Amino acid sequence: MSDAIKRAEEFLTREGAFRLGELLTEAFHPKTGTLSQTAAVDLPAAIRCLQSVDDEIPPEMEKVLRQDSFGRLVDAFGEAMSAGKKIYFTGCGSTGRLSILLEAAWRRCCREIRKVSPELGEMEDRVFSVMAGGDFALIKAVEGYEDFPDFGRYQLRELGVGQGDVVVAITEGGETSFVIGTAWEGLDAGAKVFFVYNNPTELLCRHVKRSREVIEEPRITKLDLTTGPMAITGSTRMQATTAELFIVGSALEIALVRFLQQRLSPSDAKRLRLREYRPDEYHERLCELLGRLSSDEVVEMLAVATAFEENIYRRQGLVTYAADKFLLDVLTDTTERSPTFMLPAFRKQDDNFSPRSWAFVKDPFHSTKEAWHELLQRGPRGLGWGRDVYERMNAPENLKTQPPKLDNSEIHKFMIGNETDTSRTDAVDSALVVVGFGNEKQLINKSFERFGSQYKKTAAIIIGPAENVGAPDKTFSFPCTLHDSPLQLWHHLAVKLVLNTLSTATMVRMDRVIGNAMVWLSPSNKKLIDRGSRLIANQTGCGYEKACIALHEALEEVELLQQQGKEIPSPVALAIERIQSG
Repeated sequence: MSDAIKRAEEFLTREGAFRLGELLTEAFHPKTGTLSQTAAVDLPAAIRCLQSVDDEIPPEMEKVLRQDSFGRLVDAFGEAMSAGKKIYFTGCGSTGRLSILLEAAWRRCCREIRKVSPELGEMEDRVFSVMAGGDFALIKAVEGYEDFPDFGRYQLRELGVGQGDVVVAITEGGETSFVIGTAWEGLDAGAKVFFVYNNPTELLCRHVKRSREVIEEPRITKLDLTTGPMAITGSTRMQATTAELFIVGSALEIALVRFLQQRLSPSDAKRLRLREYRPDEYHERLCELLGRLSSDEVVEMLAVATAFEENIYRRQGLVTYAADKFLLDVLTDTTERSPTFMLPAFRKQDDNFSPRSWAFVKDPFHSTKEAWHELLQRGPRGLGWGRDVYERMNAPENLKTQPPKLDNSEIHKFMIGNETDTSRTDAVDSALVVVGFGNEKQLINKSFERFGSQYKKTAAIIIGPAENVGAPDKTFSFPCTLHDSPLQLWHHLAVKLVLNTLSTATMVRMDRVIGNAMVWLSPSNKKLIDRGSRLIANQTGCGYEKACIALHEALEEVELLQQQGKEIPSPVALAIERIQSG
């Protein structure tokens, strides 16, 4: 029996807890069932098809905003602020990046508050993010970390969670072991714990034991944000994370405004443009934003921008995005393309072996070390765990014997600053694309002044009020109203919605999707092995067990190709090809 078959049989025998095909976040969406076929002949129609799934978010969020659980989340945030306690957002993958975004938005806001009221400056260190694998995982998936609840417990404990703090554990599927670990650790520490997820509560309780245990714990407040299946099967970076950003971000903003209004003079509150919006007003603005971004004008522009990127990639070219205050949002979308569509991940400065990522990000104003601090609004929090830590957590043997390098020095090897990088510009084709808002003219001018001449093409993605920005060869304008708010929630949502649609549509056109299934994915954890097996079974008509064995055989073949420095195919697509060819 081959090693691949042994590993497959071990998964089939021991990992029933990761067979998640019954969950709604893993289901095929009927609206997008022929997405790839539509994109091949009518790109604007395909974009409308993608956006039609976003339309399912507001009705469900309206219900959540009316629930007692949402009110309890707002109150818990406010009480923590008043008592000088800490707030922790925890997540893995997309929800980990969301947690980091919420912390960065909070810190940026607090710096503005400090200019008006220096005595409130200490608020900046009241919000923390906990991501599986630490901040290194913001850039590149850390294999397997999400599968271990003790890892979540340990990371949260390291940040000093204590009595009276608030822990918001966010998991799109509601079943991520790491995030569930943080929920239990928060409870043990005496914190108020909230569990945020995107699958029907009843469905989770019926099929996933670890989820049921959290949901049935009366001391944990649950927020069920179910909106339905994702536009791309299993791609929770889209609708699920959008719903989470909206709900958790709204609750944090409402609590912050109430807190500040009680402590600032009317003139200082006016300087900060503070106004408390009701939950129903947040819903109205979400509907307004989604409606504007699905207008004929925006859809046509998204199609043009998609074709621009597709043409570069088809010529083996590279895209580099430049941004300033919203660089973290751009980086999030860019890094998430790698595991979602099995693209090359970001490459470190000292790595001349790995393939270059199709897309990358740059800060035109700062050197790399400064850029990381500016992006996070703090220094990075990498993990410096040694063998002793992994042994205490009873980690797999490979982590004990070869602990991965996830510390700050490794993070700083990803050169996102304004240094010249010929690896981004010497490709057959290359484009610098600035992502900003209509009023960020300094960003646009600085980006083209610093980098423009190095690239073969230049472009700008401008979100919000349309303004003439000049300089680039092409300007992709996405006009919409962006209401001002303390955490700039509407700006973050707009960037996410535009870039998610653009990057997904581009990957569909690049044949990374069949129908609405992302058959080009990297099965880097047990949940993704299960998803890959189900995709193979669905596309070929074979049974789940046969699909799982074929996937492990393909993984073994891909690993060999990787060691040889050859182009790496999708193991899922490879398994499908092997089965279909008989």
